[in-house]
Amino acid sequence: LTKDRYNIKRGNFGEITDKHIQQFERVLGPNGVLTDPDDVEPYNVDWLKIVRGCTKIVLRPTSTPEVSDILRICNQDKLAVCPQGGNTGLVGGSVPVFDEIVVSTNLMNNILFVDDVAGTISCDAGCILERLDAILAEHGLMMPLDLGAKGSCQIGGNISTSAGGLRLLRYGSMQANTLGLQVVLADGSVLDLMNALKKDNTGYHLRQLFIGAEGTLGIITRAVIQCPVRPQSTFLAFLGMNNFSDVLSIYQLAKKELSETLSSCEMMDAGCMYSVVNNLNLKPPLSTACEFYMVIETHGSREEHDNEKMEGFVEKAVSSGIVKDGTYTSDPARMNNLWQIRERITESLAVGHYVYKYDLTLPLDKYYEVVHLIKRRLEGTNAVSVTGFGHVGDGNIHLNVQSKMFDHEVHSLIEPYVFEWTSAQGGSISAEHGIGFKKAEYLAKYGKSPEAINIMAKIKLALDPKGIMNPYKVFV
Repeated sequence: LTKDRYNIKRGNFGEITDKHIQQFERVLGPNGVLTDPDDVEPYNVDWLKIVRGCTKIVLRPTSTPEVSDILRICNQDKLAVCPQGGNTGLVGGSVPVFDEIVVSTNLMNNILFVDDVAGTISCDAGCILERLDAILAEHGLMMPLDLGAKGSCQIGGNISTSAGGLRLLRYGSMQANTLGLQVVLADGSVLDLMNALKKDNTGYHLRQLFIGAEGTLGIITRAVIQCPVRPQSTFLAFLGMNNFSDVLSIYQLAKKELSETLSSCEMMDAGCMYSVVNNLNLKPPLSTACEFYMVIETHGSREEHDNEKMEGFVEKAVSSGIVKDGTYTSDPARMNNLWQIRERITESLAVGHYVYKYDLTLPLDKYYEVVHLIKRRLEGTNAVSVTGFGHVGDGNIHLNVQSKMFDHEVHSLIEPYVFEWTSAQGGSISAEHGIGFKKAEYLAKYGKSPEAINIMAKIKLALDPKGIMNPYKVFV
C-alpha cells in the first residue's frame, strides 16, 4: 500500500458509512456504485503497479448533475475524493492513497458536437482519446494530442494533467488546445466555461486553473477542444546513430529540411530498443544495431511534395555519415509498426520489473546526460538497467530505472537527487505527466518558487476549503 511504503499519515477526513452509500445509490442507481472488493480493486492500482490505495467504493456518474450531487454530499461530510479517468497516469495522481472515494468518469463518454468549419469538438470528459480521433477523422479533422496510451486514456485526464504527447512539437499541449471546460467544484457547484471561441479576452482565463491541476481543484466533466485539419500525407522515418550528439545534429537537420511539415521528433536509446524487442517480441526495424534511434514524422497536404522533402532529408542524413542505418515510409501499416517500437517502451520496461520513471524537461545539451549520471550513481546496486527515451523536439526525456522489485536503496539514490540536479540545470521535474503523488513532496523545493506555491495554496483554499479534492497530490 502506498500509505505504508511512503509512511503517509491520513488526513482529517470523514469516513464513509452505509448512509453515504445509500445517498450515492439514490443519485446514481445501484449500478453506478461499486463496493464489491473485486470490482473496486482495479481502481486502487495504477497500470504500472507502482502505487496502491485502499478505497472501498467507486462511484460512476454519467452526467455533470450526478457529479455535482456526489461532491455536494462529500463536501458536506468532508469525505475525500479521488477523480479517476483512464488511470493511465505515471505519477500516482489518479489512484487513492487511503480510502478516498474514487469518482470514475468512465461512463461520461458522450460526443456533444463536432464543428467542421471552426475545427472543434465538444465532448464529455470520459471520452477515450483514440475514439475522439476516429470520430474526427470522419470530419477531416484530428485530435492535436497523440499518446501511447490513446486506446485507454480519457480526455478529462489529458486536460487535468496538461498532457503533451508525441506531436507537441507541431500542435502544442492540451493547455494550448483546450478552448472550453465544464467543471464541478468541491462544493458541488458547476462552473460552466464551455466557450468554443478561439479569442475571448474577457477577464481571468479561469479554465487555465483546471488544466494541469490534476483534479485538486474540481472535476472536469466536459470540454471543447481545438482540432487541426487531418494531414493528407504522412511520412515516417526511423533512423539509427551511435552518439547522442548525432541525435541533436539530426534534429537540427530535420527542422531545416522538413520545416513546416515536421510533426514529431522522438528518440530512444539502445536499452529501450532491447526492451521492446525482447520483452514484447517486436521486430527491430533496422538491420544495424545502433546506440540511439530516432522517429521523425511529417504531416502535410501534398504527398509528392512531402515525399520529396523526406527523401531529401534522409539522403542528407545518411550521406553525412551520422546516420548508420535508416528507413522511411508512408505506408500506414509500416508506420504503425514503427510507432509501436516507440509507443510501447514503457509497457516493455514493466515486464517482470519494478520501474522508477522520471519525466523531465532539460536543455538539449544536458538532455541525455541525466541517463549517464544515474547509471554511475546506481553502480553496485540492485538496479538492472537505466534507459532514456522521449520527445527530443521539446526537450522532454523519460528516464527509466529497472529493478526486480521496489528497492529502497535504489529509490533513495535516485530521489531527490534527480530532481535537485534537474532543477540546477534549469529544467523541469515534470514535463508532461504532472506532479501527482510521486512528486508532491518535491514541488516546493525543486519545482516552484515560494511565491508561486503561496499563490497555488490560496487558489486551493478558495476553491476547496475543506481539502477534499484529490488530497496528498500536487501539494503536501
